[in-house]
Amino acid sequence: MPQRPNFLVILADDLGFSDLGAFGGEIATPNLDALAFNGLRLTDFHTAPTCSPTRSMLLTGTDHHIAGIGTMAEALTPELIGKPGYEGHLNDRVAALPELLREAGYQTLMSGKWHLGLTVDRAPHARGFERSFALLPGAANHYGFEPTYDEHTPGLLKSTPALYIEDDRFLDGLPQGFYSSDAFGDKLLQYLKERDQSRPFFAYLPFSAPHWPLQAPEEIVAKYRGRYDAGPEALRLERLEKLKALGLVDAQVEPHPLIGLDVEWAALSDDQRQRSARAMEVYAAMVERMDWNIGRVVDYLRQQGQLDNTLILFMSDNGAEGALLEAFPKFGPQLLSYLDQHYDNRLQNIGRANSYVWYGPAWAQAATAPSRLFKAFTTQGGIRVPALLHYPQLPLKGQVSHGFGTVMDITPTLLDLAGVRHPGKRWRGRDIAPLRGKSWLGFLSGETAQVHDEHTVTGWELFGRRAIRQGQWKAVYIPGPVGPATWQLYDLGRDPGEIHDLAGSHPQKLQILLQEWQRYVDETGVILSESPFQPD
Repeated sequence: MPQRPNFLVILADDLGFSDLGAFGGEIATPNLDALAFNGLRLTDFHTAPTCSPTRSMLLTGTDHHIAGIGTMAEALTPELIGKPGYEGHLNDRVAALPELLREAGYQTLMSGKWHLGLTVDRAPHARGFERSFALLPGAANHYGFEPTYDEHTPGLLKSTPALYIEDDRFLDGLPQGFYSSDAFGDKLLQYLKERDQSRPFFAYLPFSAPHWPLQAPEEIVAKYRGRYDAGPEALRLERLEKLKALGLVDAQVEPHPLIGLDVEWAALSDDQRQRSARAMEVYAAMVERMDWNIGRVVDYLRQQGQLDNTLILFMSDNGAEGALLEAFPKFGPQLLSYLDQHYDNRLQNIGRANSYVWYGPAWAQAATAPSRLFKAFTTQGGIRVPALLHYPQLPLKGQVSHGFGTVMDITPTLLDLAGVRHPGKRWRGRDIAPLRGKSWLGFLSGETAQVHDEHTVTGWELFGRRAIRQGQWKAVYIPGPVGPATWQLYDLGRDPGEIHDLAGSHPQKLQILLQEWQRYVDETGVILSESPFQPD
């Protein structure tokens, strides 16, 4: 029997499309760049608009409305609570990838952010991971720093505690010198060193970087001092030129105009520019430190002679995070004043454990260009992410694929490579959802030219923001005030920036897509909430 491959799936949290060097960025990411240039880069790979929906799709091969994360648990509204598919955790209607691989003889290991359930019975160990070290909420202070909570603490901070669990035991405090990316790298290396060498492994390394709060080791931040002083518009143009030079976007691409920028960079005060640039410096340092930890894991696999037989997949969980957190009501009307009282956000302290900052829509759109908008939107900027695959057993070196792909394809692909059949509609005495994704094996081995043909239909919905795509045609509905609250139509083959709305000139095409949209709603159980997006 041929040797079954190992799998290492690495997830970045809110990483922008052009943040990595191999995807046009200036941030030092030598380890991921090496994997990319010796593997396959994907330029049209798609996730859900935010993190937990994507994670549920990644680990099940089906839509997040089916898997229990119809909306983020933090954003469940009264009319959604208790509805099928809106449990707020990975539900029992799905068989999780680690459960199926473990049943087939794989050793299953995880170290990183979970965001698919906050209790012991919904933690990673309960969904198939033999060993797991996990941050359960959607975010947390990367150093574990937490001021004392009181009745005035904003909902943002209450919903993102440093809640860690190893296997089935919650951690009572974090060790001195804790930093999330380093801790996740350390723990996965420990598990790999302790693993049963007689079995292949499935390792899952989902970082919580570079998600806010933006924090990184000071010596790495210093390397980027002054790099972003020209501002986000300058960075956006610089990266677009590099994307073109790398052949990752068309040389004639028309980028979507920047959205939501009330004040130009030059019109900001010196202090505002310095603080904004510093936030981006810290962000870059977070990405570099994540890459360093990935390099440690890859180096260990190389030393153990396992690298050639390990498929490594790296991706972001959604587009870059462009939210202005202070603008969300449920984060608390006094968020900024609370941070002023309990954190030190002076310029010289930004990035340290007791600071709490984010970088906003301008820097996010520097990373998502030429696409429209960013995380939490069903436009390309929210759902098209950087992804790469490295596996020496297949002829992938130096390749770039512009073909459509979705995070739901990962589970069927890994199962196919492992020689494991998905159970279909029933497993362990209960009904489960079948796969909606498609295996890449034929494409990766060169047997087929593409994974999805022009007839493939894929839908998205989150916070009432909607999209449906067939081939290169995509219909998008973005409610106000950011969007026009009407269906728009785009030909992504000619207009990847989603700039030129063709709904008026191609009404029949729009109607065909809207029929597909209704089919998607019926199949997945989408419930369109009338409540505005106000996550806790």
